[in-house]
Amino acid sequence: MNVPHIPGAPHFAYRGTHLYIEDVRLSDLARVHGTPLYVYSKASMQSALAAYQRGFAGRNVQICYAMKASSSLGVLQVFAQAGCGFDIVSGGELQRVLAVGAAADKVIFSGVGKTRAEMRDALEAGIGCFNVESEGELEVLSEVALALGMRAPVSIRVNPNVDPKTHPYISTGLKGNKFGVAHERTLQTYQRAANLPGLRVVGIDCHIGSQITEEEPYLDAMDRVLDLVDAIEAAGVPIQHIDFGGGLGIDYNEDTPPEADALWSRLLMRLDARGYGDRHLMIEPGRSLVGNAGVCLTEVLYLKPGEHKNFCIVDAAMNDLPRPAMYQAFHQIVALERRDGETMSYDVVGPVCESGDWIGRDRALHVHAGDLLAVMSAGAYCMSMASNYNTRGRAAEVLVDGNQAHLIRRRETAADQMRGESLVN
Repeated sequence: MNVPHIPGAPHFAYRGTHLYIEDVRLSDLARVHGTPLYVYSKASMQSALAAYQRGFAGRNVQICYAMKASSSLGVLQVFAQAGCGFDIVSGGELQRVLAVGAAADKVIFSGVGKTRAEMRDALEAGIGCFNVESEGELEVLSEVALALGMRAPVSIRVNPNVDPKTHPYISTGLKGNKFGVAHERTLQTYQRAANLPGLRVVGIDCHIGSQITEEEPYLDAMDRVLDLVDAIEAAGVPIQHIDFGGGLGIDYNEDTPPEADALWSRLLMRLDARGYGDRHLMIEPGRSLVGNAGVCLTEVLYLKPGEHKNFCIVDAAMNDLPRPAMYQAFHQIVALERRDGETMSYDVVGPVCESGDWIGRDRALHVHAGDLLAVMSAGAYCMSMASNYNTRGRAAEVLVDGNQAHLIRRRETAADQMRGESLVN
């Protein structure tokens, strides 16, 4: 029996014919909690974080988990207990961070469209830093801070016009992207920020995209940011911290991104050579910490042969796992219990009434109705992007720690979805 490549190994592995997460059989979790079901490995998250911590040993670095990748409270708690800060992009994410007991002064607030209400709430909570993405935002944030009798700590997100060589929807550092201040306007923007009475300049930020699998884009972006630090400080505006963002890719389909410790060893050599090795650094990893730590379990409902395509219809849909529909993304799909037999090529699709509702194209599977499958590498940008389309409840979530499984989100019901709605008399 051939065993397929399993992203997330060794935390996900076959023992005999059964697929395990750490010391728990995934099929047992599916039977207890139902499907679709998200399951996460705590050890996988801790291992991914440890690679960054090894790379930064002896350095003054704050790792801020980019929680948009996966924002369930149980996942956030793992990183809060490990001493991480957080990178947020909304007021709701701030409330989640505070709910798990994280310190607000270790939180960075990113995003291009912060509202005045979100700014006020973040300032009152004692936010560590705002990553400001436009000159207009600087003006508004200064006004909001002054109205509270405060000065807002800010860094400015630079758009370095560096190609991350990734999917265009998750590229954020090119001139055509909506993010950050253009490289050529950065110095003037810092001078303006330094003169606004409600602001306190504390750093500089750069983030070029997500699912980056090569080192060169990081090195190019670092050089461009350090050139700017030279110019900004020469103009009399000191920079306390340098934030290099995140974006490191993971293994979806035998991808080979650099390991976090190896990547940062090379980046730190460049930083040292430029004379900035003793600076306070920040990074904002998300996908690389949680992506391979999670799977989505689903049941095969029907097998539907066709003249041109065979369809494997499962109970997970584009509302549960939107990456394939949104990005044409590839996820490995494997059986929770492997058996010998001839495979057939299937498109794995969900029950939502959209032709875009697919999980995998042209997959070689030996399956029957009632079988259980795992969609691998589903820990990032899957549950956090799930919706209630077709009035489908969002999946339950389980966090596994060794041989213990903890329900960290119960399955959503129709009543949950209708809460707050009312009929018109």
